[in-house]
Amino acid sequence: MNFREEYTEKKNQIEEILKEFLPPQEGYQKIIMEAMEYSLMAGGKRLRPMLMMETFHLFGGQGAAIRPFMAAIEMIHTYSLVHDDLPAMDNDEYRRGRKTTHVVYGEDMGILAGDALLNYAFETACQAFDREPQQSERIGRALRILAKKAGIYGMIGGQVVDVKESGKRVSGEVLDFIYRLKTGALIESSMMIGAVLAGAGEEQVKSVERIAGKIGMAFQIQDDILDVTGTAETLGKPVHSDEKNEKMTYVVWKGLEESGKAVERLTQEALEELRKLSSEDGFLRQLLISLIHREK
Repeated sequence: MNFREEYTEKKNQIEEILKEFLPPQEGYQKIIMEAMEYSLMAGGKRLRPMLMMETFHLFGGQGAAIRPFMAAIEMIHTYSLVHDDLPAMDNDEYRRGRKTTHVVYGEDMGILAGDALLNYAFETACQAFDREPQQSERIGRALRILAKKAGIYGMIGGQVVDVKESGKRVSGEVLDFIYRLKTGALIESSMMIGAVLAGAGEEQVKSVERIAGKIGMAFQIQDDILDVTGTAETLGKPVHSDEKNEKMTYVVWKGLEESGKAVERLTQEALEELRKLSSEDGFLRQLLISLIHREK
């Protein structure tokens, strides 16, 4: 099986896990469950739960506690996209090739769908205690990572600075801060949780955090590049949205060529650190390499 076939198989497994943990569409509030499913099952790379799963396997992880966390991280990522697309934020009408949640369900339900996904993510992650009560200490550590990396010291913190500084020519230091938190934090969370649930040591978890931080930065810079060089048909969302929203990006700061070099450098640094953890040329390594060659 080649990398593309293996990736598709793993992505399909993740899709089934997401369906498993979605709430049933019932009760007076069933419209919010519908909006949650519409948002969560809209497709995408499923990168974060995949990174979590592969890091879990890297450290020999076994058991069912990982599954609710895989669903939870994708719910949190999806809620951030739903809110990003709102008129008060990026005001985008298409995401992953179809109408955004607020366009289909209204701005009020778009806000509530994001809120619901965030809250339900933690309900879902907590199911790990029921599945493997003997791993409660590891699960508790994983929950703490999930909460911090999604919050004001993680993704939300990066988003706050990104919104606050829109239309301004910020310094490279501020741009690094935005990218490290807004994009990098959830990728760090994904890989760290996989390591923690598998029983990795403290230094190994720190190493995984460094790897994920570099990959998150490279991923966001590549996103900047694709916003300039890609097409709406390929990306499934509008291009030149950063320019429309007057956002400072690596491409604006460094230019296309230097941005491409930064993606390559950060990825190679991450791969070198990964090599210290495992010399195997496995799926995780191939997945990280694929991120710098992606077209969407």
